[in-house]
Amino acid sequence: MALGGGTWLTQNKVLPGSYINFSSVARASAALSDRGYAAAPFNLSWGPEGKVFTVTSGDFQKNSKAIFGYGYDHPKMLPLREIFLHATTVYCYRLGADGKKAENDYATAKYPGVRGNDITVTIAANVDTPEHWDVATYLDGIQVDIQEDVEKAADLVGNDYVDFKAGAELAATAGEPLAGGADATQIDGDAHQAFLDKIEPYAFNALCCPAADATIVQLYSEFTERLRDEVGAKFQLVAWKPSKADYEGIIGVWNTATHASIQVDEQAIVYWATGAHAGVAVNKSLTNTKYDGELILDTDISQADLEAALKAGKFMFHNVNGDVRVLEDINTLLTLSDTKGEVFQSNQTIRVCDQIANDMAVIFNTRYLGTVPNDASGRASLWGDAVKLIQELEKIRAVEDFDENIVTCEQGDKKKAVLLIVDGLNIVNAMAQLYMSVIIQ
Repeated sequence: MALGGGTWLTQNKVLPGSYINFSSVARASAALSDRGYAAAPFNLSWGPEGKVFTVTSGDFQKNSKAIFGYGYDHPKMLPLREIFLHATTVYCYRLGADGKKAENDYATAKYPGVRGNDITVTIAANVDTPEHWDVATYLDGIQVDIQEDVEKAADLVGNDYVDFKAGAELAATAGEPLAGGADATQIDGDAHQAFLDKIEPYAFNALCCPAADATIVQLYSEFTERLRDEVGAKFQLVAWKPSKADYEGIIGVWNTATHASIQVDEQAIVYWATGAHAGVAVNKSLTNTKYDGELILDTDISQADLEAALKAGKFMFHNVNGDVRVLEDINTLLTLSDTKGEVFQSNQTIRVCDQIANDMAVIFNTRYLGTVPNDASGRASLWGDAVKLIQELEKIRAVEDFDENIVTCEQGDKKKAVLLIVDGLNIVNAMAQLYMSVIIQ
């Protein structure tokens, strides 16, 4: 990334950028940016290899077949349906890089993968100009493209499914299927590392680790800690059973998943959880949120085991009168300190912190960096933007009892540095426990 970012201990940074710390108090135009952005890799049989591609929920619903090779309701699209239940935009990536494209004498599949083997090309003489051709592309027997009155193969234009061979000799055929398409065979740590390398420049709210392998989960965990603390990219990782995690930026899901009619990975719930964490509002919590996906989650867990899970920093689903709901919206942070207290175990707290960090970085990097003089007037302007941002959070009840006097903006240790401090911000969390006492007279 071009600009510096992350946390700071002393004012010794070299790169221009924004360096932001959050800590809790020791015990005894600024506008809010949108949420809903997720990043996730998928094991696919269609789509580009080796690149991140952006898909909105509307794109997925309308154009799933062109983008992913299958209709919205196809069993292979279950992970995407799960993540898009709550995410609005997903930065998608197809794992693996050694897939093979299907082809025939006239066309080559647009992407590698077995899905290309379901494509057929038909060629028939044009009714009005018999020496010309009508060339149609079919997927699963359904016409997805037709080009009429074509004189030669070089005149054909590639569509969402095939690229035509310009040197082919067109001849009448009732249907010539493409063949030889194959999915990637190496979905290993290197494939996941390739995804992380590609996704690093993007900004999103939640990152999905779809793997069950502990080594790959650790790879994602280390990536998340590095980007949050050294680069300043504020997002949370959702992973399945990250046993070594002890960090507010990592959410560990522990329920196993099955499905009534198709085979799914036991860790498939991470897709829904990623979408939910990406899409939840900054002033909301996922505590007690009803699971509204298609999976069957293992919730046969005793009360004692649920309590132990919460104490261990596990994000759990449980059964509430027949509904599967989130037990508590927590992350894996277990080791507390004077500067990182219990409040940081709440994902609602982290969302507010990340919102402030992301939005202040955008404000500084776009309005102030290299433009505004570091004098009293310039610092007053930056102070005003910081105050306005937090006031916007107060309006939506993400913070409370905000006093602008807790915000100070001073000259830093160097001539070009600014020190902005918010001392004593009170972040709101959703109600989770009721203690009631009724006195009968």
